[in-house]
Amino acid sequence: MTPTDTASTPGAVPARPRHTAAGRRTRERIVKTAAELIYRKGVAGTSIPDVQQAARVSASQIYHYFGDKTELVRAVIAYQVEQTIEGQQPHLDRLDSFQALRAWCDAVVTAQERHDCAGGCAIGSLASELVETCEPLRGDLARAFDRWETPIRAGLGRMRQEGTLVAEADIDQLASALLAAVQGGLLLSQVRRSSQPLRAAIEAAIGHVERFAA
Repeated sequence: MTPTDTASTPGAVPARPRHTAAGRRTRERIVKTAAELIYRKGVAGTSIPDVQQAARVSASQIYHYFGDKTELVRAVIAYQVEQTIEGQQPHLDRLDSFQALRAWCDAVVTAQERHDCAGGCAIGSLASELVETCEPLRGDLARAFDRWETPIRAGLGRMRQEGTLVAEADIDQLASALLAAVQGGLLLSQVRRSSQPLRAAIEAAIGHVERFAA
């Protein structure tokens, strides 16, 4: 089952009513359950009844919080990017040197190795499946990657401000290059079940950043 188009403006999240604490917990359980199912089976392979059964909620509860499947997938995208950033936050908060850049990248590699390089990137997997088939969600996916790129850009900005990088360094371009290397490396590592492609892509990207060392 694929997400259906909504009548609202593409990319806009329909306003939902405020909920009680118990209601928020129920909504969070539905989103987390949907995220886990979609990570394993994909969006097309995950139905609303699948989520209903796994989360132990009724269909009316799901539709109380989410107008349709597209809205639920939109919540899953937001959930996955926050989970990704939360897992990397200690390193992302300290991106202020080349050593810190390598520490962040080493943490990404270690996380993949911990799962034997299976599963790949939750955000990247969603993008691969949805970006050409569900236009209403393309904007959400773009914003998800922007959200991930923001702390990388901020760290590189600190490096430039503190004189680690030359003033001419294009922070936006370097941040995009680093994130692209991580994404491409994660995909190849998932396919090959080896962290070597991820490590190689990251080392190449950091080497590019080092060209702008002051």
